[in-house]
Amino acid sequence: MRRVSLSGGAAHAPEPMTTTVPEPQSVAEVADGLRGAGYLPGESTALVSFLASKLGKPVLVEGPAGVGKTELAKALSRYLDRTLVRLQCYEGLDEAKALYEWNYRKQLLRIQTEAGDAGWQDVQDDIFGEEFLLPRPLMTAIASEEPVVLLIDEIDKTDQEFEAMLLELLSDFQISIPELGRIEARTQPVVLLTSNNTRELTEALKRRCLYLWLDYPDIEHELQIVRLHSPELDEQVARRLVEIVNQVRELDLKKPPSIAESIDWARALLLLGANDIDADVFRQTMSVIVKHRTDLDTVAERVGVKLDPAADARPAA
Repeated sequence: MRRVSLSGGAAHAPEPMTTTVPEPQSVAEVADGLRGAGYLPGESTALVSFLASKLGKPVLVEGPAGVGKTELAKALSRYLDRTLVRLQCYEGLDEAKALYEWNYRKQLLRIQTEAGDAGWQDVQDDIFGEEFLLPRPLMTAIASEEPVVLLIDEIDKTDQEFEAMLLELLSDFQISIPELGRIEARTQPVVLLTSNNTRELTEALKRRCLYLWLDYPDIEHELQIVRLHSPELDEQVARRLVEIVNQVRELDLKKPPSIAESIDWARALLLLGANDIDADVFRQTMSVIVKHRTDLDTVAERVGVKLDPAADARPAA
């Protein structure tokens, strides 16, 4: 199988991988860079991000929905000054949507313009050239002349066959096209795969990746995140906000509030000019952090009542 370069046809040797942005030289440098990009990493997050850039290995980031997995990829792209190439996974995703597909209309037009005496071999060599490829996110990342951050988001929504298709890319940063040859990365991408842990991923995929588990932050860490995105919010209100969100997450809900929803709630309180979170304010704004009808009732009964001082004054039935 021949090796190909999307910018110059067949290649006799792989081009060396280069980067135009200096690589980070320490974990502390990565932590500072992510903070500068608006993301407050924990120690393990900064460490794994540093190792990914130095070792050139993909990172599998697992954890519940809404803990900042996708935001980590976005922050890395800002910090490293790289384009973010995102593949959003879903059930039924196949190679044509993830890797590439052939431009069949253009191929048909090419066949129709061939001379009548042209043989199939001549036509085949013509229509299976690079100009007839429609690159999808994975090929776009591999073929990019500048290094990128590749985000394969919610990989757990696909099936094991799709995971198997990814193994060549994750191991060697290359993809094979039967009609064209092997396409090798011209630059070193930083690759993040995210999973909400809704199903167990294959061992073959995990072996090729560094691993990072992200969970909901503790109160102090989330307070820092909220303050970063809503610095105008009174500190006491911000602390009360994250304490309430922490209480809500401890309930048995269909969807616990994410970090992004904590930030949205802080911004909503700012817009409303709230200087405290009492029972009335909580009832009015609860839908910012709670998104299911049954969850609204549960949260109102278990958390909302605690915020009503009148409830404490009423005699027990």
